[in-house]
Amino acid sequence: MKKIIVAILMTVSMQVHAQWTGTWAAAAEFTGPGDMPASTLANRSLREIIHVSLGGNELRLKLSNEFSKEPVEILSLYIADALEGWEIQTKTAKYLTFGGKKNVTIEPGKAIYSDVIKYSLKPLQRLSITINYGQGVPVNATSHRGSRTTSYIIPGVSKPKSSFAEGEKVDHWYNIAALDVKGALPCVAVLGNSITDGRGSTTNKQNRWPDFLAEALQGQVGVLNLGIGGNSVVEGGLSEPAVKRFERDILDQSGLSALIIFEGVNDLGNSRHVEQTTARLVNAYERFIKEAKDKGMKVYLATITPFKGNGYHSYYHEAGRQYINDWIRNCKRVDGIIDFDQLVRDENEPDKLKKEYSEDWLHLNPAGYEAMGKYAASMMK
Repeated sequence: MKKIIVAILMTVSMQVHAQWTGTWAAAAEFTGPGDMPASTLANRSLREIIHVSLGGNELRLKLSNEFSKEPVEILSLYIADALEGWEIQTKTAKYLTFGGKKNVTIEPGKAIYSDVIKYSLKPLQRLSITINYGQGVPVNATSHRGSRTTSYIIPGVSKPKSSFAEGEKVDHWYNIAALDVKGALPCVAVLGNSITDGRGSTTNKQNRWPDFLAEALQGQVGVLNLGIGGNSVVEGGLSEPAVKRFERDILDQSGLSALIIFEGVNDLGNSRHVEQTTARLVNAYERFIKEAKDKGMKVYLATITPFKGNGYHSYYHEAGRQYINDWIRNCKRVDGIIDFDQLVRDENEPDKLKKEYSEDWLHLNPAGYEAMGKYAASMMK
C-alpha cells in the first residue's frame, strides 16, 4: 500500500505546487420538485453530513448555486465534527466566513468558496455542515440527489447546541459542492454513475466503493466521488452527461493528481443503436484521457460491470459491453486498467454479477463495493 501512495505522491510533485487539494466533493445537479424538501429551505437551518478522505488544518468550502435561477441567501454556516444522526461535537463547531462576513448571497449560476478557516480535520472522519438560510432561496435548489446520508432541517436560525431531533429528514445534499484542505497532496477523482454514487449502499454507513477506496488508501489520498445516479457519458440519462459536466466536475477540482473513469453502462443499457453508442463512448473516453493528461493527471480506466438479470440486458447490449471492455483493456494511453468486470462477475456466468455482490443485478451491495474499493486501491500503481 505504501508503494501505491508513493506513486500518487510522485504525480503530485509534477503539478505546479497546488495550494489546495480536495478531500470531498459531490457533483452538482438541478433539483426537481421530487427532490426538494417537503417544507422549504427558506428561513430554515439545514444540517448535512459528509465523509472526508484527507485530513488537514486549513479548510475551505465550496458552495454551488449553479443550477438555480434565483439567488440563495445564507445567513450563516458552521462546521463541526459529526456524531450519530444529527448530533455534533459542539466544542468543535466553527463558523465560516465569506469575504470576512458570516452572511453571503450566491447568485444564480455561480459557485463560491468560503474564506480559509483553521480546523483540525481528521482523515476519514465525518463532518457536519450546517447552513442557516434566509428568506431568499431558489424554487429549484442546486443539490446532489444521491447523498446516501440523511440531512436534517429545522425552522429558524440554528446554533451549534440546537436540536435537530424533530427536524425534517431528506437524503439529499443542498448547495455543498467541495471541501478542500491546504497543501499539495495526492488526490483522485472518480467519474461515474449510480454504481459510484452508491446505489445499493447503506444510507449513513459510508459504504460506497469510493469510501472503501479512501479507507484502503489509509486517508493519505484525497478521493472525490463525482458519480451521479442515472448519469450517462454521451447523452440521455439523468443530469448533465459526462461530456458536458467533465470540466466542472473533474477538471475544476482542486489539486487532482489522478482520475478514474468508470462510466458507460447507462449509455449502453438505454441504447437503441449499440454500435453507434460504443463508438461515441470511445471518442468520449479518448477526450477525457487527453484533457486529464494535459492537466498532468494519471488516468485509470475501469471496465463496465455485468448486468444480466437487469432490464438493461440483451444480446446486443452485452455485445456492446464486451466491445467497450476489450477496448479499455487494450488502451495504451492510460496509466492503468481497473478491471471491475473481472473482479465481480460470476465465473460460471460471466455476463452476470456474483450473487453475493448483487443488489439488483446492475448495482452492487456493500460487500461488492468493499471488494471494488480495495481492488481499485491495489491497482493504482
